[in-house]
Amino acid sequence: MTLQNKIKLAAGVLVLTAIFTLFNWMRIEYLAFFPIGLLFIYLATYQTEKFFLFIAFLTPFSVNIEEYIDGFGLYLPTEPLLFGFMLWFLFLQLKAPFLDYKIWKSPIIISVSSYLVWLFITSITSTEPIVSFKFLLSKLWFIVPILIFGTYFFKSHENRIKFLWYFIVSCSLVVCFTIAHHSMYGFGEEEGHWVMWPFFKDHTIYGAIIALCLPLSLSLLRQKGRPALSKAILILINVILLLGLIFSYTRAAWLSVLCATIIGAVVYFRVNFKVLLAGGFIALGGLYFQWDNLQMMLAKNTHEHTTESFDEKIQSAANVTTDASNLERINRWDCAYEMFKRKPGLGFGPGTYAFEYAAFQDPENLTIISTNFGDMGNAHSEYLGALSETGLVGMLLFMSVVASIFYSAIRLYYQYEEGNDIKILLMGIIVSLSSYFIHAFLNNYLDTDKAAVPVWAMCAMIVAMSIEQKLKDQPTKMD
Repeated sequence: MTLQNKIKLAAGVLVLTAIFTLFNWMRIEYLAFFPIGLLFIYLATYQTEKFFLFIAFLTPFSVNIEEYIDGFGLYLPTEPLLFGFMLWFLFLQLKAPFLDYKIWKSPIIISVSSYLVWLFITSITSTEPIVSFKFLLSKLWFIVPILIFGTYFFKSHENRIKFLWYFIVSCSLVVCFTIAHHSMYGFGEEEGHWVMWPFFKDHTIYGAIIALCLPLSLSLLRQKGRPALSKAILILINVILLLGLIFSYTRAAWLSVLCATIIGAVVYFRVNFKVLLAGGFIALGGLYFQWDNLQMMLAKNTHEHTTESFDEKIQSAANVTTDASNLERINRWDCAYEMFKRKPGLGFGPGTYAFEYAAFQDPENLTIISTNFGDMGNAHSEYLGALSETGLVGMLLFMSVVASIFYSAIRLYYQYEEGNDIKILLMGIIVSLSSYFIHAFLNNYLDTDKAAVPVWAMCAMIVAMSIEQKLKDQPTKMD
């Protein structure tokens, strides 16, 4: 940016600040946001790439206004910004196409596009069409600007690193706020369920996002040529994230990190697929023959979710006898399966689970935290949520999205030499996405900005890196 443009930008910011201050002084609160909106429009129009990074930084700080206005859920400021950015991106693409046509050949883009088409079809047949089309629109304002535009933005390795820096630093600041707030209550477990408010609804999504950030932060630390100060900051960030994960008291996040680490080790050591398959069959066989004993063990497990002991917390994850949290999750899963049996082909429609599951609750599955009105949210599983809302085809298409992500990432990982910065970043992405999609068996957050922005951004990075690698291979093939 030239000196003249910098002066213009500074002058513009001062004018907007003055207008903002004036409206506040006049107690016209709603108009006070007008100059902020103008600033965002300016950034999106003339500083598009910086605006993209700005969204990454703002995402962990977003607040759901549903906490203040009943019946209207919207994450501010990120979702309005993403919606506006989606429209601006589509305008630019139609005016002067700049996307690489090769992205449409990517398994990730193909599978995501197929999934979106199915969401559109099932929105038409939905029991609540307005709800379903709103759900589809929210999917689009995450996928179009983050995944599709991201394939252009992430052509540069520097941009990939910047994006992750902005998101991880922002997350670590939220964790610092949460830890400071939590310390006022002696790091008690009950308080640990809500001290991250208003930035996170509860400790489960808070733990899931920290688990997603940790592998990325470690991969940034391992990048070559990083200055000493940068390394020191990243070490501090990793410590902060680790403390945040521990004091989140989120069992699903702890288990997802453990399982994701194992997946990372399997990829790193190139464990033969046949060995994995054989191990899987042996495990399933052992489970089949020991099923009766396993049921007896689960029935005897009475470790409650309320304990603060780490080992007992892990044991309580398998308590399906007295733990209300686990029992309620089983209730939601059972409802999702019953909904699928009622409408196996097209499901009830995207985003309708929360409005429909009450009628499918089995009285025997109800817990002390259940409600007869069924007003407590989603299916607690990305996969079962898709099954109940979009039928068997919808769940299979969602699973194809997940499969295409890991197929593309792992295949690309093996094409780089050991020690390469891109290979290091890819390992961080594989472990990070593994933690999320393992966690997705127990919870679903992909309809929130906190999860959707980093997940689709990492997918865009994989697509961009795949195209970059193919271009490098072309001269060799010509020879």
